[in-house]
Amino acid sequence: MGQDLIRYDVLAQDALRGVIRKVLGEVVKTGLPGEHHFFITFLTSAPGVRLSSRLREKYPELMTIVIQHQYWDLTVNDNAFEVGLSFSDIPERLLIPYSAIRGFYDPAVNFELEFDVRDMDAANSQDETGTTAPTALAPVSPNATAVKPLPTKAAPAAKLPAKPSKEAKTETGDAAAADEKEQAEKASADVVSLDAFRKKP
Repeated sequence: MGQDLIRYDVLAQDALRGVIRKVLGEVVKTGLPGEHHFFITFLTSAPGVRLSSRLREKYPELMTIVIQHQYWDLTVNDNAFEVGLSFSDIPERLLIPYSAIRGFYDPAVNFELEFDVRDMDAANSQDETGTTAPTALAPVSPNATAVKPLPTKAAPAAKLPAKPSKEAKTETGDAAAADEKEQAEKASADVVSLDAFRKKP
């Protein structure tokens, strides 16, 4: 087999990240439709990620956020999205480049995307050798609406914790019970393969 000089794998991942960009763009315009909500796992040390130093210390590798009932000021552009969330009753503003995302999960329809971020891990190791680290942000005003984060554990680079474990719970009241029920009913996730997008003869 010949060497892939076109890098179809990278092109396919970029196209699937475009799905996230499109979905979040629609949420900005019309809000979350029906029961849809999103768990987004990303590398906190990836280039371009902006979050407070407090969150960076708490989540040095991976973090999963939930966009459901309580979020604010969601903005989407070609390279990243920005959202306001609350962590332990402290409002924060996060900027997350699509290239930093490891997983996207919508439990309402059991839809999941996983991304290979080995290239991102290589870039992070270069950051440790002297290039600029991601910028830290200060917390936003305390009168903003609040949401609790989904606790996550850092996982080895080979395995993606895109969806929360059965033990993980959000702390947003009715959302905790609903998420726990959905996770209990969920036996497996739908993984999108490239074959699903190919034209059938």
